Amino acid sequence: MTDRRPRSFFVETWGCQMNELDSQRLAGKLMEQGLLPTRESSEADLILLNSCSVREKAEQKVYSRLGMYRQFKQKRPEVLIGLCGCVAQEAGERALKRVPDLDFVLGPARVGEILDVVADCLAGKRVVATGFPEERDHDFDSISRDGTYKGMVTIVEGCNKNCTFCIVPLTRGPERSRRMDRILAEVEHLIDYGFREIELLGQTVNHWREPGTGDRGPDFADLLERVAGVPGVERLRFVTSYPRDFTPRMVEQFAGHPNISPYLHLPVQSGSNSVLQRMGRGYTIESYYALVASLREARPEISLSTDLIVGFPGETDDEFERTLDMVIELEFGSLFAFKYSPRPGTAAPRLGNAVDMAVADQRLQRIFAAQEPIQRRLNQQLVGSRIEVLVTGWGKRPGTQSGRTSCHRVVHFPLDGHEAAKSGDLIEVHIEKALAHSLLGRRTDRPDRPDRSRDSDQANHPRQASPGLSVVA
Repeated sequence: MTDRRPRSFFVETWGCQMNELDSQRLAGKLMEQGLLPTRESSEADLILLNSCSVREKAEQKVYSRLGMYRQFKQKRPEVLIGLCGCVAQEAGERALKRVPDLDFVLGPARVGEILDVVADCLAGKRVVATGFPEERDHDFDSISRDGTYKGMVTIVEGCNKNCTFCIVPLTRGPERSRRMDRILAEVEHLIDYGFREIELLGQTVNHWREPGTGDRGPDFADLLERVAGVPGVERLRFVTSYPRDFTPRMVEQFAGHPNISPYLHLPVQSGSNSVLQRMGRGYTIESYYALVASLREARPEISLSTDLIVGFPGETDDEFERTLDMVIELEFGSLFAFKYSPRPGTAAPRLGNAVDMAVADQRLQRIFAAQEPIQRRLNQQLVGSRIEVLVTGWGKRPGTQSGRTSCHRVVHFPLDGHEAAKSGDLIEVHIEKALAHSLLGRRTDRPDRPDRSRDSDQANHPRQASPGLSVVA
């Protein structure tokens, strides 16, 4: 009998940082059992599509991609195909019916069960593994880290907010915080492994609480203080923060630790109180403005990014104009704006008064048109300065490399006679030109802190980006 056990795998990822980390966990579990990642999906015995369902368009792309993977299976029937992530959780059994060649469906809360699911498929079953088990922390023990500079650490999963437009509570389940000691142990492990930047993850990352301690136990401000104090954490970031839950104590911690990057993603979604109320966001635009003011007072160099939805049910011209005014007044360093997309199981579609798509398209373009000169102007303020850059890899143009500033701006720079920096090195770059979405500069010969470049032994540690992981924006 032919041995059908897969010997290689490929993971393609759609969506947010949580999905990226889930893919790294899937890869870690598989590599523990001797499976090797491949660079091409056509070469793999096991293909995993880790999906996002936040917007309808992303879900449509997922099924289109599965259609392509089915062609591989028609040529090699032994290939196993799995749909993972948020679309998997939302669709469940329906995905198996929709895609006849799909072998299994694995929800984001069941990532740790990938080996058992594959074994069931090899026994001839088609498997649906969804839902939200109580104990999951062991799932984080095996992670194949993708990249050589940023270590992502999940601190809270799921969401209890139930915003009327958002499917996350249905696909990621109720909010569950991890224990502080396990979080700190993971951070320390990543630092020992050579990572420079730590990114704390959660759908509502600042709603973290020490499990079992109630409202009086350690909260996110306490966790920030502990993680920022771990020796070797040179940059600390966290996403995604919920505006209503960003407390004065958290602002104090944000101001009190230089290694907490002066960058914050703070989704506002709309500049209109009436739209925010229909969205169920639980805060007013006035309270959002006050929070922004307190953050900018605490860290004057802070760069803020945000999320916006245009065309939400019932959005009037006046409500949209309030959002546009807010974009102009608050001057975000970057923003992510989308047309409203109705999601199954959410409350917003029942509000009625759908906005015409042509109107929503026009509003979206007006947001982008207003934001671009703001970003260009903010970037222009950095021209002529010398900035520490964390190298993230090679640039798109031959002979160039890229990295990010502590405020999360992308910087491109040529080798220009320098030896190529290693991914994860901290170097100094003289900024020479500002574009709307990035900065251009040149490496200087006098870095402020030359001791922060890693030696070759550490840089060659086997923390290479796994060829079996493909991330799609």
